Amino acid sequence: MVKSVNPKDKCPRCGKAELVTDANTGENFCGKCGFVITDKVSELGPEWRSFSKEEHEGRSRAGVPTSLAMHDMGLATIIGPADRDATGKPLSATMRSTIERLRTWDSRSQVHEPVDRNFRQAFSELDRLKDKLAVGDAVVEKAAYIYRKALEKGLVRGRSISALIASALYAACRDTETPRTLKDIANASNIKRKDIARCYRLLLRELNLKMPVVNPINCISRIASKAGLSEKTKREATRILEIAEEIKISAGKDPMGLAAAALYVACVTNGENKTQRDVAEAAGVTEVTIRNRYKGLKIALNL
Repeated sequence: MVKSVNPKDKCPRCGKAELVTDANTGENFCGKCGFVITDKVSELGPEWRSFSKEEHEGRSRAGVPTSLAMHDMGLATIIGPADRDATGKPLSATMRSTIERLRTWDSRSQVHEPVDRNFRQAFSELDRLKDKLAVGDAVVEKAAYIYRKALEKGLVRGRSISALIASALYAACRDTETPRTLKDIANASNIKRKDIARCYRLLLRELNLKMPVVNPINCISRIASKAGLSEKTKREATRILEIAEEIKISAGKDPMGLAAAALYVACVTNGENKTQRDVAEAAGVTEVTIRNRYKGLKIALNL
């Protein structure tokens, strides 16, 4: 029990200034006549709680946010690890054994359905690819949304879950204009590029997805970072690609090849000592591609 020390807190019935607060029930009442003024009290402790099994990790005001990239979207509930009742008292030995059994069955029941098992396997693979390819949360959410739509239409039946989630991730990268190629995703997922491409075409056809054309300017920073090129060269390459887009010579060309050729042109213009092989290895294209695109840019821009 805690007595009030504020002289303004007087009992409205008897007028005495001895209000008492019960910390367990949250009641605020008069210590003389017993008149209950309020039956709830504001929580004065810290706003955070630990929702993880470790006591002092994962402090937050709420639980895990909802996400399409979780098999239950983050909406499932769990029986907490603390063996205490609602009033904070420790459970008896018999009740502790019962609660432990309930925890086990609660954990098992969350992946009882085949769809949940499918989602758990697919999104576990998606989480691994996210770390390998260093893509953002928006791309992961979009990939999970595409995969859920594919599962609703029955496209996963008879096909590899890993290949389909990899193709969904590639589709999400294309949709959000994140510069990741099929080759990057194939290397990260350890699946053949041909299989991912086949599943990607299936998703486009069955889900009626409309993908924007990849802008080669978005690929410049990535190639320049790998090749160790200067900021001046990157800006010159961006200017070259903007001119190429204006005069309509970039249509139908591979974005990585075009960006690599523009960077090589910028290297030649700025006198930066980089060979075609250096730029080609950084872009993941062949030297022949750079030479062909270089000739086209040179003629079109009168360099």
